Amino acid sequence: MSAPVPITIWHWAGFVAVVLVLLALDLGVFHRASRIIRPKEALLWTAFWLLLSLLFAAAVRKWRGPEESLEFITGYFVEFSLSLDNVVAIAVIFTSFGIAAQYQHRVLFWGILGALVMRGGMIAAGASLIHAFHWVLWLMGLFLIFTGVQWAFSRQIAFAPEKNPALRCLRKLLPVSDHCDGPKFLTSINGRRVLTPLALVLLMVEVTDLIFAFDSVPAVFAVTRNTFIVFTSNICAILGLRSLYCAAARIIRYSRCLKAGLAAVLIFVGAKMLASAWWTASTSLSLAVVAAIMAVSTGFSIRSVRKGGKP
Repeated sequence: MSAPVPITIWHWAGFVAVVLVLLALDLGVFHRASRIIRPKEALLWTAFWLLLSLLFAAAVRKWRGPEESLEFITGYFVEFSLSLDNVVAIAVIFTSFGIAAQYQHRVLFWGILGALVMRGGMIAAGASLIHAFHWVLWLMGLFLIFTGVQWAFSRQIAFAPEKNPALRCLRKLLPVSDHCDGPKFLTSINGRRVLTPLALVLLMVEVTDLIFAFDSVPAVFAVTRNTFIVFTSNICAILGLRSLYCAAARIIRYSRCLKAGLAAVLIFVGAKMLASAWWTASTSLSLAVVAAIMAVSTGFSIRSVRKGGKP
C-alpha cells in the first residue's frame, strides 16, 4: 500500500467548500420555496447524505488507509446516535414557539452554518488540550460517564420559552416582534427593524447544538485523535440528522428506550477514554459495541410501542 496522503489546509477548505455548495443547492434550488417536507422526502434526503458520507469514507480509505476510514464511520455513527436526542429537543423548541412546519427547514439550514463554526472551534480546542495535557482525556471520560448516568435517570422536560431566562433577557435587550413574518428573521414595525420569533428559534437551535456538542465531540475523540476525521464525521452526521428532523414525530414515538441506549453509549466511550492509558480498544470493536447498543435500545423501543405501551 502507498504512503497515506498528508492532510493539508486544502483538504479542510475543500471539505467545507463542498458542504457549503451542497447546502446552497439544498436551500436555493431544492427547497427554495417554503413548504412542508413530508417524512418520506426527509428520509430520502437522509439517505442521500448517508450515501455522500459513505463515499467520503471510501475516499478516506483510498487516500489515508482502511483504519482512518473505519474511524470516520465509527465517529459518524457515534455522533449520529448521540445527536438523536438533539433532534427531539429541536422538535420541542419548534412546537413551543409554534413555528409553522414550512419554515422549519430554513432555520435548520442556517443552524448548520453555525454548527460548522462551533464544532470546528470546539474540536480545535479539544485537540490542543489533549496534545498539551494527556490527562484531559481522562477528564473527558469522567464527564461522559457522568453525563451518561445523568441521561439514564433523567426525564424529558417540556421547553417553556416564556420561562427561559436567556430568552427573557434577550427580549429586554433586543427588539423582538410578537409574530412571525413568513420565513424572515428580521421584519419592520413602524419603520424599525426588529427580530422575529424565527430568529429566537434559530438562536435556541444553535445553543441546543452547542450543549449537545459538549457530549458528542469528546465521544468522537474516544474513537480517534485525528482532528480532520473528528470534524468531518461530526459535520456529515449533523447534515443527515437535520434532514431526518422532518420525520422526528416517528423518532419521538420510538424513543422510549432510546435514551437509555444513548446513555450506555456515553458511558462506554467515557470508560474507553479512562482505560486508554492501559488498554486501547480497536476501532472495529468500538463500532460493533455502539451499533449493538443502539440496535438493542431501538428494538426494545419499537417492541414497547407495538405492545401498546405509552411512548
